[in-house]
Amino acid sequence: MTEMVHGSIAVRDGEPILPRWWRTVDRWSLTCVLLLFGVGMLLGLAASPPLAERNGLDPFHYVERQALFGSLALIAMIVVSMLPPVQVRRLATLGFAASFVALMFLPLFGTDFGKGATRWYSLGFGSVQPSEFLKPGFIVVAAWLIAASQDLQGPPGKRISLLLAIVICAFLAMQPDFGQSALILFSWGVMYFVAGAPLTVLIGLAMIVLFAGSVAYNNSEHFARRIDGFLSADVDPTTQLGYATGAIQEGGFFGVGIGEGRVKWSLPDAHTDFIIAVAAEEYGLILVLFIIGLFATVVIRSLIRLMRERDPFIRLAGAGLACVFGIQAIINLSVAVRLLPAKGMTLPFVSYGGSSLIAAGITLGILLCFTRTRPQGEIRDALKGRIR
Repeated sequence: MTEMVHGSIAVRDGEPILPRWWRTVDRWSLTCVLLLFGVGMLLGLAASPPLAERNGLDPFHYVERQALFGSLALIAMIVVSMLPPVQVRRLATLGFAASFVALMFLPLFGTDFGKGATRWYSLGFGSVQPSEFLKPGFIVVAAWLIAASQDLQGPPGKRISLLLAIVICAFLAMQPDFGQSALILFSWGVMYFVAGAPLTVLIGLAMIVLFAGSVAYNNSEHFARRIDGFLSADVDPTTQLGYATGAIQEGGFFGVGIGEGRVKWSLPDAHTDFIIAVAAEEYGLILVLFIIGLFATVVIRSLIRLMRERDPFIRLAGAGLACVFGIQAIINLSVAVRLLPAKGMTLPFVSYGGSSLIAAGITLGILLCFTRTRPQGEIRDALKGRIR
């Protein structure tokens, strides 16, 4: 099933893998990802030294770690994008199984690092967040199940994938991590919609999410505190949202100047969740719009290429990966300008992080693999053949 893919490039017998990859990969999306990582390194040089100073570390400690993790992420992205779709699906399924088991044991062996949510395994030299690696694996597995359900006498893949999403969200809620839960449900909803789901099912799912949110608000102090802070008419200027809002307003169109920003000395998460506040203060709206444009380019180009895809599995998985990549960026940016409650969600390839950077590399590697041009012909060619 996963060999029927789009594109009309002629096969070149004996062509080495690297030239073939370069000829077929979406170079615009690849360039945008590299630029996002470059912007992240630039902002890391501004945001990380104050944190390193507070922790008694070398001024460029976090910058060096970001360069290391980012390099690993880019290597993972390129290697995965070179693989055939069948092999990517198999590896993603194994990765999903390992991440799911790790997620199950988080309440017993995980740590919260004083942030009120048990999301990480501490390894001494670093930490791992299983939910970051779970997302791309879940999307691939769910797309496989949904695509298989469209075959004659196929399994009830849509129901199985929905049940799997609900179970994952239940484990994530135990951390609690409602932001990642929302991404899991969103990715499933996108794939279900692309597969031709009736609108009533999606509306019903939205109602269930609202009900679950009200239950979480009444039973989770962590969740309720963030919602109350978001709904409050006044923003406490000494909170992270207050610092971020002030920095964005101070930056204006062109920023206060490179290295002149002050928010990085006050925001504990200036290098991660609120990195866009550093960008807005020092470089202004110009850099923020540039970052938004890079994310939009990756998502839009991927969706356009996937519209010509013949294989339902690749079409579903690619749409889920592209939309999750975009919506995670939207959530991070929206939190910084107080359009959404705080989620503890990084900006892909821009924020500092180990798990988030490497998982983003894997996610984009799978997406680049699924959007490569291949010689089997586009979906419109198949439709013309049916008409004739």
